[in-house]
Amino acid sequence: MILAKVIGTVVATRKDERLEGRKLLVCRPVTPEGEPDGHTVVAVDTVGAGYQELVLLVSGSSARMAGGKETPVDSAIVGIVDEVRTDASPNQNDRKKKAVGR
Repeated sequence: MILAKVIGTVVATRKDERLEGRKLLVCRPVTPEGEPDGHTVVAVDTVGAGYQELVLLVSGSSARMAGGKETPVDSAIVGIVDEVRTDASPNQNDRKKKAVGR
């Protein structure tokens, strides 16, 4: 899976019939800190993501399964991310404990 940010939409008046009614979004991979990390990707939205949201992308056969059987896609959005935590960014409870000297 790839962490990415939705940065735009794609409007295609003509496309494969298996993509009819599908929303196509432009996504830019990002690091866990939110910094751009790679080239943009057009992905089929399977979860109702919106502009500027942080999402999870899959590619290859995983994207084809997420998009529906026999769907001609190479990237699909399969999740909307609420929060990213790493060892470098402790949660708020840890920060509060450190702030009061515990």
